[in-house]
Amino acid sequence: MTESVLDYMTRLGRAARAAARVIARASTGQKNRALLATATALDAAREQLVAANELDLAAGRANNLEPALLERLTLTPARIDSMIVGLRQVAALPDPVGAIRDMSYRPSGIQVGKMRVPLGVVGIIYESRPNVTIDAASLCLKSGNATILRGGSEAIHSNRAIATCIAQGLEAAQLPASVVQVVETTDRAAVGALITMPEYVDIIVPRGGKGLIERVSRDARVPVIKHLDGICHVYVSANAELDKAQRIAFNAKTYRYGICGAMETLLVDASVAARFLPPMAAQFREKGVELRGCPRTRDLIEALPATEDDWHTEYLAPILSIRVVDSLDEAIEHINHYGSHHTDAIVTEHQGQARRFMAEVDSASVMLNAPTCFADGFEYGLGAEIGISTDKIHARGPVGLEGLTCEKYVVVGDGQLRGQESI
Repeated sequence: MTESVLDYMTRLGRAARAAARVIARASTGQKNRALLATATALDAAREQLVAANELDLAAGRANNLEPALLERLTLTPARIDSMIVGLRQVAALPDPVGAIRDMSYRPSGIQVGKMRVPLGVVGIIYESRPNVTIDAASLCLKSGNATILRGGSEAIHSNRAIATCIAQGLEAAQLPASVVQVVETTDRAAVGALITMPEYVDIIVPRGGKGLIERVSRDARVPVIKHLDGICHVYVSANAELDKAQRIAFNAKTYRYGICGAMETLLVDASVAARFLPPMAAQFREKGVELRGCPRTRDLIEALPATEDDWHTEYLAPILSIRVVDSLDEAIEHINHYGSHHTDAIVTEHQGQARRFMAEVDSASVMLNAPTCFADGFEYGLGAEIGISTDKIHARGPVGLEGLTCEKYVVVGDGQLRGQESI
């Protein structure tokens, strides 16, 4: 690591730590003013955002960036609209900071409860998607945290343009610009510095490819909220309504190929496979989705042979693996063995099957008669998400405002002393 990058990241860390104390005590109104002013700034800067994004897209094409990454990188008018809506939705959400729950009297006369407080400084490392800059900034700001955002070099121009709008929002609310800092350098050494500064950073959230997340998880000296990949399944059960199942499976795969909630493996019960798979395959082929199937699948439809690696693969592309299973038990076993504990769905009209699936599938989100692409903080009413966690400690599933806070005990007394009974 060069000294200049280390010095730069250290300056960001110090500024973030100081800003965290300011934003932690900011009022809900002040935080909401910053969010709404940022939304206004984004709306006014549409031309600049698109122009900056086009610079990134041109560089990405020149560097042969994969189609899935180019798709994630693109700032369409609809995605700018979504960022603006997300900011306004986060502003409308209840502020979790300072909420006190479970106050109860103890025999000594004291009251004990829990108060929700910010985590402090959140470091976020992400690739391709410039809209993450807004999602992360808005959630950190509303939850009372300072944040350091390190986007990928492929989105540097887009992220800088968005950062300008965020700075305008903070200024309008009379909050320090260091509440949200976007790392300016594209030097990868900045990531190494950010994840090894526990004196300045309280939590790291990596969003991107499996290689990035594995590297961060391995090298970080700061706690990490993460998921490695999204190998999501839809299981069409023996008791599924097949027209409904076809609509759900098609949407789960084709809504957007590049999201972590896209279906990568379709499991079909053997009792309905002959009726379900031929029309389902025809619909996928018309959309241009490449099908890979187990031997029983290939007896029913035209598909490439699925290998063992296919069941472990997050394609993020128009490719789908299909397996015919004999029972709910076999479907659950397949998902728990090959899945990534992200999001999995069952299509069934049988209440008992639904309850078993939702109880026994070990994933952050389990769904009944709904496509896996609903696994999203915006769809869950969180306004946005800072990431989706497949961990079981601190946060699980889409991480919104509450996931960016923790609790501390509060004790209220009136002069009681330990060892003396209350009078």
